[in-house]
Amino acid sequence: MRPTRGFAVLAIAAAAAAMITTPADARTGAASDDSVRYAWIKACPKPKKDYKIPCGNWTLAMRSGKTIKLTDARVNPKQAGGKVDKESSALFAVSGDGRSVNYIKGDKLVVRDVNSGKVRPLPGRAAKLPKGIGQGEVDTTLSPDGSIAVVDYFDDAEKLPSLVANLKTGKVVELPSKNSVMSFSPDGQHLLTGRFTDDNITEFAVFDAEGRETSSQVVPQIVSNNAPIALADDGTTVTLIITGGSGKVRLRTYDLASDTVSDPVPLGTPKGESAQRLYWDAAGTLTLWTSTGDEEGTVVSAVKRRVNAETGATRKLDSFRVRSDPWTWWLPGE
Repeated sequence: MRPTRGFAVLAIAAAAAAMITTPADARTGAASDDSVRYAWIKACPKPKKDYKIPCGNWTLAMRSGKTIKLTDARVNPKQAGGKVDKESSALFAVSGDGRSVNYIKGDKLVVRDVNSGKVRPLPGRAAKLPKGIGQGEVDTTLSPDGSIAVVDYFDDAEKLPSLVANLKTGKVVELPSKNSVMSFSPDGQHLLTGRFTDDNITEFAVFDAEGRETSSQVVPQIVSNNAPIALADDGTTVTLIITGGSGKVRLRTYDLASDTVSDPVPLGTPKGESAQRLYWDAAGTLTLWTSTGDEEGTVVSAVKRRVNAETGATRKLDSFRVRSDPWTWWLPGE
């Protein structure tokens, strides 16, 4: 299975992603100036049951072909009362550049540099969970370069604010408790968030890295009901992928400032590829991750493509085979 990220709840109905697993087996070792293709954890049969549970170590599949096993990363989350939930997996996140990963070590949220192996806790109160919150009731998102982490809590009352923790400055600021983070801008200085209003409609709001709201808008359903979605460096341009009932895949751009949606552009991806992650980079390039499956619906490969936002044309940048049946996996930026 692949658990859904907390910030993705606003788009679940329209964009359930397929599973991706890891590439062919490679030797274990540290990487030098390397980056993560994706992170995964193994699924094992539960004794005397007919289903599987997470097991083993979190593992990094690297672009070099190596794998790195993280023996200090918590596999099963601890509940608020102290009991370990052996049938679910603890949080994990990978930065967009694939050079940092975020997980729980013991009882603290930490970030690891995958090249140096250096591990450090998130700054201040972001490192430890609030009283009454279990490790399965929290999720994190890393900025593209891994220097900022957003910590989302899933308390029943929805009163705990999300925390934006800056690993460079040590500063921790708050976001409104009902806003879920959906995307970082490429420079990490803007965060796109969404929330359901009392009228059951969706409002997008953008905050800067200091926690100040810079723009907000009640968005049309074509924007709120589709994913993946990406925020540009200007803090107002949102790009998303539309997959209609006909199966045709299109690209649209939404301007938060003017509340306008562009005309659809056909997206040049082969039939059978499912859109999984979309993001802008600092150079203004749009990148798309897709996955492909076999006749039984099992994902067998992942593809990274560069996208021309004006024409929808794409160019393959990377692709790899995946191994079967992990418990869960995360691409860079997830």
